[in-house]
Amino acid sequence: MLVALLLGLIEGLTEFIPVSSTGHLLLAGHFLGFESAGRTFEVVIQLGAVLAILTVYAGKLWAVFRAAPHDPLARRFILSVLIAFLPAVVVGVLAHDLIKTVLFETPKLIAWMLVLGGLVLLVIDRIAPPPVHEDAMRLPLGKALAIGVIQCLAMIPGVSRSGATIVGARLLGAGRVAAAEFSFFLSMPTMAGAFAYDLYKSRHMLDATAVNEIIVGFIAAFVAAVLVVRWLLGYVSRNGFAVFGWWRIIVGGLALVALSAG
Repeated sequence: MLVALLLGLIEGLTEFIPVSSTGHLLLAGHFLGFESAGRTFEVVIQLGAVLAILTVYAGKLWAVFRAAPHDPLARRFILSVLIAFLPAVVVGVLAHDLIKTVLFETPKLIAWMLVLGGLVLLVIDRIAPPPVHEDAMRLPLGKALAIGVIQCLAMIPGVSRSGATIVGARLLGAGRVAAAEFSFFLSMPTMAGAFAYDLYKSRHMLDATAVNEIIVGFIAAFVAAVLVVRWLLGYVSRNGFAVFGWWRIIVGGLALVALSAG
């Protein structure tokens, strides 16, 4: 139960910051000797993070959908998120088995992706072009699609879904807050779709005996993710993403040392 609590906290704390929650979760599970049949635990507790972002943004989501019938900007924003979501649908369905059976089971690859992603974050935080889009709701549709294509890199565990989308948005002219907020909105259909499809594909391996551990991990992920989402926008607007880049390099480097030492 303590391991389940720890892994749930890791999922919630890292899901929406650009450090790769999946990478942290898989590496922590590897070093703690934690295994769940069909990755049931890891799949289900992600729903806690999905519900967290829905809870935090419930008011804004309701306002957007309520305005959509008569507000072109609201309709365009919904369309931009759906367009950005489509590439992940295609790649996720086509590469699902490779991702789950090969990439998820390669800790050294995950550690290297953490390090490389950290270096990318440090570089982009310094050389990103001056922002021309400070409002996540006003990103051009073409740029939304490009962000969605870049998001597909996160199918490799350790890359980070939020990291890929934030870096992509920054390179395409989005400000720090706009990049992070669009990443939040894009995470809703992406994570919900990944959860539903993964649960369907793994249904024959689901381990109902671990229900208590799943409940603990789910609640921990939900609470931690709510706190992170509420804090993150204010932090990045003042400090940028460099701290997350250094964190990735340290964690990935330590993991590589530990893996090399057996």
